[in-house]
Amino acid sequence: MRGAPPRRRGKNVGAKVALTLVSVLVLTVTGYAWAAMQGLVNGLTTADVIEGDEGELPADGARDILLVGMDSRVDAQGNPLPEEMLAKLNAGVADGELNTDTLILVHIPNDGKSAVALSLPRDSYVTIPGFGQHKINSAYARGKMAAKRELEAQGVTDEKELELRSNQEGAKTLIATVEALTGQTIDNFASVNLLGFYEITNAIGGVEVCLNQATKDPYSGANFKAGKQTISGTKALAFVRQRHGLLRGDLDRVVRQQVFLAGLANKVLSAGTLTDPAKLSDLVDAIQKSVVVNSGWDILSFAQQMKGLTGGQIKFHTIPVKNPEYDTPDGLAIQIDPVEVRNFVAKLSGKKPSEQSAPAPGEITVDVYNTSNIEGLAGTVSETLTAQGYVAGEVANDTPRQASVVQAAQGELASAQAVADALGGGIAVEENAEVTSGHVRVLLAPDYQQNGSSAAGAPAGGGNAPGTAPRQGGDADEQPITADGVTCVN
Repeated sequence: MRGAPPRRRGKNVGAKVALTLVSVLVLTVTGYAWAAMQGLVNGLTTADVIEGDEGELPADGARDILLVGMDSRVDAQGNPLPEEMLAKLNAGVADGELNTDTLILVHIPNDGKSAVALSLPRDSYVTIPGFGQHKINSAYARGKMAAKRELEAQGVTDEKELELRSNQEGAKTLIATVEALTGQTIDNFASVNLLGFYEITNAIGGVEVCLNQATKDPYSGANFKAGKQTISGTKALAFVRQRHGLLRGDLDRVVRQQVFLAGLANKVLSAGTLTDPAKLSDLVDAIQKSVVVNSGWDILSFAQQMKGLTGGQIKFHTIPVKNPEYDTPDGLAIQIDPVEVRNFVAKLSGKKPSEQSAPAPGEITVDVYNTSNIEGLAGTVSETLTAQGYVAGEVANDTPRQASVVQAAQGELASAQAVADALGGGIAVEENAEVTSGHVRVLLAPDYQQNGSSAAGAPAGGGNAPGTAPRQGGDADEQPITADGVTCVN
């Protein structure tokens, strides 16, 4: 399941969680240790978050799995973690939110011969369906809290029922957010809590990593020499938590998580782990304590389908980034281009990237609706756009909403992005089946600034202007990180 924390949060446990995510994948893709697999499946916690028959091969030719790291101080069954374990994990005091600090989309063709793992940085500024534009790691928490308030209004008082049903809605909100961002349909979902990382790394005897240079950081507790080394437990936590002192901050931390996950996959896929009864038993036990999967996922059939996968066939990438220090109402975030992300994901998944570019302004009719209490706002914005060559459409008031958004017909996201850019950037863009082809619909909420830009339109001080910043994230031409060998990183 899912949630989100502030950038300067000292107790950044989300990165710790990330490292158990691959354990579900690698244990299910090997085809080894069927007796242990059966025991694992029987003991997994499930959640009703995805509709449909997950036992069938996906009709689009590939399975897309959303792996989520939860900042949770309970185990998969909802039992609070002991205080001594929280202290060992340096988890800090709970802030009342469930944060999803690690998001990885795994794409596996139905032939089971390869896998692409795509990291979505936790601070990516995206459209959250129903909530406007925010950091992606807040999608789960926003969906959960809205559902909980609604359930309470309906008279639901049982705390266990409230948690179960609101958590499921939070998960569904995050799934919808990732689908809207990537253009992929999520077939399966797996989440892990922070306990899992600690126990899984210990269960398999640690993971080998490699650093380009020695590093020391008092915030995360990192204190590592240069070169190859095997780490587990608290040292592994420090390795994936460190952000200070890294050239690209959070983006380098994402790379750290990827190489650790690759090393973990390599270790678990090795016969030395899967044929060792004690290690396998400890690994299964750790997964059962910390992992939740969607109901209906036939993991045994999936494992048989994937049994030929090897470490070198699992490749890790990161989505493209425009500006890693983007100033927003939610604080510093990571700016991305939704069209670029979709094309990048399409190319990695073997689909033909959209060649679409936005039509000329004179070919786009823009309907502008004022959902705020600012008198005359829709008319003013419509005039601004017509002055730039766009065709004036309907101008009217509409139902109040909290966040501004620019919508386009399905397949015409580039048109929405062009209109958002014409208004100063920083406004959420999304496809909407109700919008007529050739039209763009602008819904203006109180967060829209009347000077022609949104509240999230400017880069952080000292940053490059949107569109001019160097690419900081994934690039289809980059060498991906794989689970075959050890890659040295910052």
